[in-house]
Amino acid sequence: MFKFKFLLWAFAQILKRQIKNNPNCARYVAGKTLVFQIRTVSGAGRHYVIRDGVIRSFAGLTANPQFTLSFKNAAKGFETLSAKDSQAAFLRSLGSKDLTISGDFHEVMWFQGLTAFLQPPKVVSPYDRTAF
Repeated sequence: MFKFKFLLWAFAQILKRQIKNNPNCARYVAGKTLVFQIRTVSGAGRHYVIRDGVIRSFAGLTANPQFTLSFKNAAKGFETLSAKDSQAAFLRSLGSKDLTISGDFHEVMWFQGLTAFLQPPKVVSPYDRTAF
């Protein structure tokens, strides 16, 4: 449980750094107002507020999020959110019902775009002929 809660807290810190240091990320969140939460079915979780180009996070849940990502348990949440192949892991969790999504699907898709800023840039080897 602790690893899951720490990961949710760290998620906000990483996004704050990206917004501050990556102009593309800052533009992506500029003018956006969004309240969402990531939680376990048992109720452990954190909620996030994006407003005026700033992200803030709070321990616990909120009454009226625009969407919620609910994991079956903390272990599944940690496994999915920390996976190197994050989009594939997300889809696997949805397919296996380890993750359910409720709320505004349009906002979930926007959020998926935001998480793309968390991925390290792809480094192309000069020896990789498939990259050209």
